[in-house]
Amino acid sequence: MNPIALVGLAADLRRHAQTRGPVTVGVAGAGQMGIDLLVQLRLMPGVRLGAVSTSRPAETEEALRYAGYAPEESVRASSADGVNAAIEGGQAAIVADAKIVCESGRIDVVIDATGSPSFGTVLALEAFRHGKHVVMLNVEADITIGRYLKAEAARAGVVYTGAAGDEPQSTIELIGLAQSLGLEIVSAGKGKNNALDFAAVPADYEEEAARRNMNARMLVEFVDGSKTMVEMVAIANATGLRPDVPGMHGPNATAEDLAQVLCTREDGGILSRSGCVDYSIGRGVAPGVFCIVKPRHPRVLERIADLKVGPGPCFALFRPFHLTSIEVPLSAIHAVIHGTPHLEPLDRPVAECIAVAKRDLAPGEVLGRIGETQYRGFAMTWGEARAVGGLPLGLAEGARVTRAVKAGEKLTYANCAPDETLEITRIRRVLDEADAVFAA
Repeated sequence: MNPIALVGLAADLRRHAQTRGPVTVGVAGAGQMGIDLLVQLRLMPGVRLGAVSTSRPAETEEALRYAGYAPEESVRASSADGVNAAIEGGQAAIVADAKIVCESGRIDVVIDATGSPSFGTVLALEAFRHGKHVVMLNVEADITIGRYLKAEAARAGVVYTGAAGDEPQSTIELIGLAQSLGLEIVSAGKGKNNALDFAAVPADYEEEAARRNMNARMLVEFVDGSKTMVEMVAIANATGLRPDVPGMHGPNATAEDLAQVLCTREDGGILSRSGCVDYSIGRGVAPGVFCIVKPRHPRVLERIADLKVGPGPCFALFRPFHLTSIEVPLSAIHAVIHGTPHLEPLDRPVAECIAVAKRDLAPGEVLGRIGETQYRGFAMTWGEARAVGGLPLGLAEGARVTRAVKAGEKLTYANCAPDETLEITRIRRVLDEADAVFAA
């Protein structure tokens, strides 16, 4: 049987590997997403794992064995020279400090799989200083200061990009298709994968998390809606689409009637205007992403309806899956080979994800991580968030409550103080000051 010819990015990758060697990736973080990446990088031709940073080296060694690495194919390293030597010897290096991954001359691109907005910020800036492209799987960092990181990457002559496989980039693919065809973008977004419970806490999801082989806190990030809010804001700030209402609508629209619900009231839907981001909790939409479009000419409307896409006047372009971390290496490859991002924020944001209290918070309380018991994400337009002084979700971890906050109330700069020792806080303050000058 003749082998199937390589096409598209796979063909580009083979040509790159033949002329310049494999794309060499550094991974920061060896949690659930990080382990997925270790496995996937082992399976893909023309790309390889160069180094992984982790606080649990013994567990990471086991993860590498699980991914198919023989014991002699990985080694612990404590310096950039050690990482370089490991890569030159055909090994993957395990390091404790992600800075070492960035310093290695043999690493082409770094993927942040840590999930910490603060750590992701420091990692990206360090990578840029050493001429490394960055794939930001950490969407929370991106929606907080992504435009700053994009500018810093440009100054360094490297690529800063969101990650393929995550809902924002998968949705952007559909938006780009629609735009290239001259269709009006009415709305775009995702189907929510998990049951929606705004008050979810890890203790209530330990059993489900164990069954799904994931961390309960991470599961709650999805269940309480935080991840959905974050992802929709990322789409908004990469395209200019906006939440129609604070928190978005989140209707119970199915795959069959999605285009008749997330369209404008003029066309029988629930949106006050065209050009929105939103999500659905209805049957058959998750784990897919969608872009609701409206043809600009009756002939195009007739043809799309004839092709059984839907009855019109609006239609759902639908991708019924996203492959999360399995697809992420594609963004690393794309950055190295083509020098362009899969997804990047606009220079000026149009939406914000702030924090809302899940329970009563007392003065002096220090906020933990997203997905715990204290707060959840909440999407708004940029102007609405600024009007209430909302605390960006990416600055919530480590913030101190300065005034009592009731469950359901928004966290703001008036009732919470972000951790001023963090680089992400400093950068966001600079961005906000510049925005204030621009607005004036």
